[in-house]
Amino acid sequence: METALTRLVGVRQPIVQTGMGWVAGPRLVSASANAGALGILASATMTADRLREAIREVKSRTDAPFGVNLRADASDAGDRVRILVEEGVRVASFALAPSAELIAELKEAGVVVIPSIGARRHAEKVEAWGADAVIVQGGEGGGHTGEVATTVLLPQVVDAVRIPVVAAGGFFDGRGLVAALAYGAAGVAMGTRFLLTSDSTVPDAVKARYLAATVRDVTVTTAVDGLPHRMLRTDLVAALENSGRARALLHAVRRAARFRRLSGLTWRQMVRDGLAMKHGKDLSWSQVLLAANTPMLLRSAMVDGRTDLGVMASGQVAGVIEDLPACAELVERIMKEAEGILESLESLRSVR
Repeated sequence: METALTRLVGVRQPIVQTGMGWVAGPRLVSASANAGALGILASATMTADRLREAIREVKSRTDAPFGVNLRADASDAGDRVRILVEEGVRVASFALAPSAELIAELKEAGVVVIPSIGARRHAEKVEAWGADAVIVQGGEGGGHTGEVATTVLLPQVVDAVRIPVVAAGGFFDGRGLVAALAYGAAGVAMGTRFLLTSDSTVPDAVKARYLAATVRDVTVTTAVDGLPHRMLRTDLVAALENSGRARALLHAVRRAARFRRLSGLTWRQMVRDGLAMKHGKDLSWSQVLLAANTPMLLRSAMVDGRTDLGVMASGQVAGVIEDLPACAELVERIMKEAEGILESLESLRSVR
């Protein structure tokens, strides 16, 4: 299926596998790319050296285009951009809006820039700065999220910008793809749906926890890092919501120390990264530290399988997903379903 997205990035199908920390590694990204989707490698949980290795590993597994997700506010964002350029990565995506200068540097090197946004004004801003497309995530999406539903936010953004718009938040099948196209999007981006595939390296016990979840088990909390964060409700989430500031700070320091050893960051860099995520919010020191080391909370679940100690970011679609297909099977299923719906709609139009 050809859309403005497929033409822009060179993939076969208008589907994006989003860059989820500890989840979107070389195996999942290459499997998504080989299936015809745009796989996005998550780099925030990698050192710069590991990022270069991961990019090369993806390239050894697939000849298809893929992208890398970057934190625009990371202290070493410039170094990571240079790695993308040197390694010939096709797409750079961002969870937060990159600066105009960063966009210009990437575009000059021929890299397609696709920031993720959660508001119409943000889409207008990054378009003016030269972004090639935007991923629009509604409140149904996992991880840091907003309050506006995709069905309201998506048409706002489509009407506001001229660059391709990719819809995210609440998508998992062919019906959703057709709905997004009807709104004017050029494709859909999915995180939780790709997390729940056989190509995902997430431990089986964690996948089982997701599959057992109902839509009511997916909550939004600010207890982790002070920002609205959609995830599965667990004992850890409940404990953070009920902890006093002193206890929360103690837990945050312990987890931050583990993440510092793993990432190679200094305490100064971790605090700076945590403060960069405040966005004008009145965060406690425990929340600042948790914001800086949220990757460690994610790692506990997504790598170590500790559902009792980790954070499990999740879109609401976890409550309706029931299987673990391979990426190739998933993409093929979505496209067949979408094409069948489009044919039915065309038949209906002919009858009229």
